Amino acid sequence: MDMLKGDQIAAAKLTDWRKLAQGLHARYLVSNFASAARFVAAISQLGTELGHHPRVVIGPGMVDLSLVSPEAIYRAEDGSAYVVEWVTQRDIDLARAITRLAADQGLTPDPGSVSMLELGLDTAASATIAPVWAALLAGDSQAQGRGTPSDEIRDATGRVPHLWFGELSPMGGASRQRFHVEVYVPAEEAARRVAAVVEAGGVIVDDSDSPGITVIADQEGNRGIICVP
Repeated sequence: MDMLKGDQIAAAKLTDWRKLAQGLHARYLVSNFASAARFVAAISQLGTELGHHPRVVIGPGMVDLSLVSPEAIYRAEDGSAYVVEWVTQRDIDLARAITRLAADQGLTPDPGSVSMLELGLDTAASATIAPVWAALLAGDSQAQGRGTPSDEIRDATGRVPHLWFGELSPMGGASRQRFHVEVYVPAEEAARRVAAVVEAGGVIVDDSDSPGITVIADQEGNRGIICVP
């Protein structure tokens, strides 16, 4: 099934969900573990009917859900087709069904609180070093390039954040920071998150591409990026 573009996902108007990185994410507030379990059991039935299931995390007072199709098709301008992890129509369909289910069970959505963490490493030789990082992070050579046409490391079980490789600037020098974290947040959360960083003593290094990308740094100059898809 073909991957959906950003405007197609936005047109679906999924009020309970936010597109972060490759997938759709939602959080529902629950009163106790029993209500969370009932919700997840009902989602399981929905998923079976549609032939697709979300990733589920149950925590104190909440159920976190993420949806992505592991075999979406990306078609490049030259006609080449790649299998990628991305949102497809079946994710949209299941997200809508879960939204209706949550409403029926009286659960409150909390889409502004969802987030996703990824790691970035700048390098001039991703193909050379990627196997090392696949072994370290996932213990699985297949993690290299899973769901992406690049060398990105993605653990199929979701135990660790994705690691993607950026281009190393030749002007960076040996002392330049090469690792950084990227925190994906909903659009309505970005300004508050940046303000919280500044209030905590951090600084804005580059907001020329905000709200999509805002580069921040701590008091020692260590950088991170707040991302809005």
